[in-house]
Amino acid sequence: MFVTKIILVATLLLFIGDFLSTFLYHVPEHVFGKFHTLVHHSKNRSFIHYAVLTRNPLVLLDGFLGALPYFLFIPFGWQISPIGTIVGIVLGELHVIWRHVSIINWQTPKAIAFVCKIFCITTPERHLLHHEDGNLAYGDIFTFFHRPAIAWMDFLIAVKKKYRRLQLSSSNNRSQA
Repeated sequence: MFVTKIILVATLLLFIGDFLSTFLYHVPEHVFGKFHTLVHHSKNRSFIHYAVLTRNPLVLLDGFLGALPYFLFIPFGWQISPIGTIVGIVLGELHVIWRHVSIINWQTPKAIAFVCKIFCITTPERHLLHHEDGNLAYGDIFTFFHRPAIAWMDFLIAVKKKYRRLQLSSSNNRSQA
């Protein structure tokens, strides 16, 4: 039962953290924000430069906001399995580092890529697709979040457009009065 709790809590931490990070931070930031897309998706910038080498504290803030959903799970996971919670956080951080090695022309070995495909785990090559085009390859850890993330993004874009239309008609009405 001890090992089962460790595996369960670590898996839940990664799943819940990736879900919340994707749907409550990452996708909304792509729709409503600007900083994340400038830091991670600009064609004129190397995301490794901005994520690792810059001394701009806002870059750290962007990273922290992406990681916050994982940290929110810590008190709950800790009650079930402190070791599982630590394992989940460590695995999450190792995955962040690993998925960004594509900048050094990393090629995931075929056997590891096959295992990642079976367990729907994002590889560095897939994550690079997202850095190159912010509309592709959602799900920082799990690839199965991509399709729901695109649907969520489409919904948020529609909300944003409707809000802008309402603002525009409201300002036109005020200027005519």
